Amino acid sequence: MSDNVTANPGGDRFPATRRSVIDAAKSIDAEERAQALERVCEAYWRPVYKYIRMKWNRPAWDAQDLTQGFFVGLLERDLLAKYDPDKSRLRTYLRACIDNFIKNEEKAGSRHKRAGAVEHLALDFAGAEQELRASTMDPNSLVSPESLEQFFEKEWIRSLFTLAVEDLRKKCAEIGRERSFLLFEAYDLEGGDKTSYALLALEYGIGVTDVTNALAWARTEFRRIALERLRDVCGSKQEFQHEARLIFGWEAG
Repeated sequence: MSDNVTANPGGDRFPATRRSVIDAAKSIDAEERAQALERVCEAYWRPVYKYIRMKWNRPAWDAQDLTQGFFVGLLERDLLAKYDPDKSRLRTYLRACIDNFIKNEEKAGSRHKRAGAVEHLALDFAGAEQELRASTMDPNSLVSPESLEQFFEKEWIRSLFTLAVEDLRKKCAEIGRERSFLLFEAYDLEGGDKTSYALLALEYGIGVTDVTNALAWARTEFRRIALERLRDVCGSKQEFQHEARLIFGWEAG
């Protein structure tokens, strides 16, 4: 993704959203707890799958089963409710849970397929495999806690941006701003040195100012959507601020 998507300091405030997944996971309402799991699964299933494939060296079919079983286990064992945001970031906690889950599965010696509570989510394992094949990451390099954390962090950010881009695409379709998304996609997601505002203006038969305005709006919406999704899976305002600074390079208000 181009650097043009980077947020401007002070450009966004701390987003007001629904309860975070951590709050929802501690609800007495079983449906709300299940929804919290779904939101965590949506944000983290790709990083979890790739982590199992790379760190634990599991074949694709096995990693798929383990990924689904892991998220079912999060619900069955109330692991989200046990998370303490004062002790670690959620993604660090989840990575530790993955390692414990795999170790326990190895001790058990066998398991059965468990789609369970997350079977209705469309998990694009084929797409995740394509991303892995396109990566230059050497599994042998994932040997230290720091390298494992960096790998999981990178894939988590990729997942967050993928979801935010899809949200933006849907919003643009709903409000009749499809062209704004196409310009954002062409310039910020795919363009690099291959295009320019002038070339896009020529291609779409509009003025350069129209391209500028459309991209400015799309980038603002993308940042807002990404921050909302980020806030949703953070356990505290402090964690949100830390992650926003990591991803966008500035302090969220």
